[in-house]
Amino acid sequence: MPEARIIPLRPDEDPPPPPGSPSWEEQVAGGLEFLRRRLTGEYDTDEFGFDPDLADHVLLPMLRPWFERWFRVETQGLENVPDTGGALVVANHSGTIPVDALMETVALHDQHPAGRRLRLLGADLVFQAPFIGALARKMGVTLACNEDAERLLSAGELVGVFPEGFKGVGKSFSERYTLQRFGRGGFVSAALRTGVPIVPCAIVGAEEIYPMLGNARTAARLLGLPYFPITPTFPLLGPLGAVPLPSKWFIAFGEPIETASYGSAAADDPMIVFNLTDQVRETIQHSLYRLLLQRRSVFS
Repeated sequence: MPEARIIPLRPDEDPPPPPGSPSWEEQVAGGLEFLRRRLTGEYDTDEFGFDPDLADHVLLPMLRPWFERWFRVETQGLENVPDTGGALVVANHSGTIPVDALMETVALHDQHPAGRRLRLLGADLVFQAPFIGALARKMGVTLACNEDAERLLSAGELVGVFPEGFKGVGKSFSERYTLQRFGRGGFVSAALRTGVPIVPCAIVGAEEIYPMLGNARTAARLLGLPYFPITPTFPLLGPLGAVPLPSKWFIAFGEPIETASYGSAAADDPMIVFNLTDQVRETIQHSLYRLLLQRRSVFS
């Protein structure tokens, strides 16, 4: 079986234009051409395992119906995300299953004027899971560590991070839209060392897709998971409980916070890192309150 070529990261490489609405003949022809490339190995992956050909022709098309029809995602502030060059997008995390990361990826690829690709940073558990870990790599996800983040940012990539981690995605429904602790500010250190702007991002809607009413801690320990959710539909409805509720989503990108003026040495200053981390967190929290006031109801 032919192997894909490995290509290095290239800074400020122009992304492909956002997809249009091709006719069924074009879709069939495109599908056949995609299969030919997969069989012959005429596609590229970067050093992190990102496969843009697979992402564009298989993974993103699978996510678009959820983005456009199920969650009816509305985006705001896309002009705050740079057209080129490195930037760090920092967002709140929620939803029991991290669907918010996938919807944010679609938003930036399909609706940003430059069709920007979001390179997400994922926890160890993502890459330990069979099939999911390999698929995440193909989608452009890489390990949530400062070294990988800095390499991507230095190469002009748009990097996405969720500092709340499992504390955010696995919090109870009673704590919805209340940000959890942002850790030690590792994401701020990466931005300072590379001099890229930090773009705060607030996501409303994900909290309601799987309202987490309880946590079966014993089951979580047995399965090696950070939590085992109990929702109104899961495990009561079995596999049907895995279908997310069709909440109304908003994704808002705030004004970028510049870091270049601090200099790379500021990454080792605990007070600067703490203050910037707190600024990003407060900005996202206020944006969440604003978006909640705009939403008429959970499902509209």
